Amino acid sequence: MSFDLFTVSWTSVMPGNSFGELFRITTAGVSHGPGYLLIVDGCPPGLPLSVDDLMPDLRRRRPGQSKIVTQRQEPDVPEIWSGVFEGKTDGTPIGILFRNEDQRSQDYTDIMDKYRPGHADFTFDAKFGFRDYRGGGRSSARETLCRVAAAAIAKKLLAQQGIQVLGYVKQVGDVSADIPEPNEVTLEQIEANPVRCPDPAAAQRMIALIEQVRKDQDSIGGICELVATGVPPGLGEPVFDKLKADLAKGLLSLPAVLAFEYGAGFRVATARGSENNDPFIPKEGQIGTETNRHGGMLGGISSGEPIVCRVAIKPTSSLPQPQKTVTRSGEPTQIITKGRHDPCLLPRFVPMGEAMMALVLVDHWLRWRAQCGAL
Repeated sequence: MSFDLFTVSWTSVMPGNSFGELFRITTAGVSHGPGYLLIVDGCPPGLPLSVDDLMPDLRRRRPGQSKIVTQRQEPDVPEIWSGVFEGKTDGTPIGILFRNEDQRSQDYTDIMDKYRPGHADFTFDAKFGFRDYRGGGRSSARETLCRVAAAAIAKKLLAQQGIQVLGYVKQVGDVSADIPEPNEVTLEQIEANPVRCPDPAAAQRMIALIEQVRKDQDSIGGICELVATGVPPGLGEPVFDKLKADLAKGLLSLPAVLAFEYGAGFRVATARGSENNDPFIPKEGQIGTETNRHGGMLGGISSGEPIVCRVAIKPTSSLPQPQKTVTRSGEPTQIITKGRHDPCLLPRFVPMGEAMMALVLVDHWLRWRAQCGAL
């Protein structure tokens, strides 16, 4: 018996351009191409939807919004091509187009044969045998505008169930915010400063640090904390599709995310069981927990407490200072990355992190509704 290995391998592979089961998004496009395409499949019919519903979070994500982020100027105005009729979703795939307007591809000509340290250049080349050297190509963080737009739809659906998702900057470098009650943070507190930290004193120190590393032609990383409130108990699956696992996958799929934790996170490594367990108590006529070290998820299923997770974001890899690298042929050389880049990714990451959390939650809510009946 003979068979074609290429055919078998090709037909058994699903390209990783889609996310979600019942609420499924697919994105296409590159940072220096004509634009990006987004398909949202599985949105229930009858949801009021317009471009105005998508713009608030897109404005929070877009470049050029303050002096501490990249100065690329993109309006990021979406064009809804399908899936909406007379101002409401019609149950068919929602198609959205974004046009790129402020590319400077010439900034990348000098590095077309060099691998940027910290980037996906080498690994992309290793997988496909070639790469789009302009910006990050398919690996560019600009792709996240599609996720943020899709999540604006997801957030509307979640809001109908009383669920809210918010993110904020918890830490930049060694500057950490004091946020004793994550579930009490408001959007107004987050948006009160350009670094999106609800602790005003820490925010000013963060801004000063970001400005200093920019002057040093360097970059800095940090931590984003994400909180979902109003999540009912019961979302998620007990084995492979645990809610925590899908949140980890969604958030780790974002550019520059190197670590994920929820609840007490890595602190459990030094805790005793008697210190870590959250006692169950009656709470407002329902069952709740006295503390929330479990981060709103037990056994991979939501407990009804706020879902709290954190992601660590690496420093921006593109630097205007010389770095060691090699060419595609393996010759040692130096590289200086031109172009416009964030000295710290955290301020613009917040709506991206919220997006992936919202997309996971709306997908699991629809799955729960389909499996367990109307809520």
